[in-house]
Amino acid sequence: MSYWLMKSEPDVFGIDDLAKARRKTTHWDGVRNYQARNFMRDGMRVGDRAFFYHSNCEEPGIVGVMKIVRAGYPDATAFDAKDPHFDPDSDRDNPRWYMVDVQLERKLAHAVTLATLREHAAGALKGFALLRRGNRLSVLPVSGTHWKFILDLA
Repeated sequence: MSYWLMKSEPDVFGIDDLAKARRKTTHWDGVRNYQARNFMRDGMRVGDRAFFYHSNCEEPGIVGVMKIVRAGYPDATAFDAKDPHFDPDSDRDNPRWYMVDVQLERKLAHAVTLATLREHAAGALKGFALLRRGNRLSVLPVSGTHWKFILDLA
């Protein structure tokens, strides 16, 4: 099993939106970064776990745990001219963008804030991709050691 962190802005799609979704499941679409796309297309497998991270908000942080329930498949929003994630250069025969399906396992009782994570950057979370300077990827791998430590903070 692999572990991931997936970012979303709560005013666009937050943990409460996922909790309200049918079977607490939805597709994670709209990723338009090649490295993040590669993680979803090539790395994520059914059964993997992911942290749901609220970004670009007053208090960014990890707010929940999700399970990958469908591995990477072409992101249909890239082909829909009415969708904000439309990519006119996308080709249905050779898809550029991918998505996965996620299911909420649980909301955390309290968020593990970015500030809290930073407190451990030189210790237990040394090397954690989210804490690397200049990292803006919306999908990141998480080591098993970091995963366990962060769950213990929750």
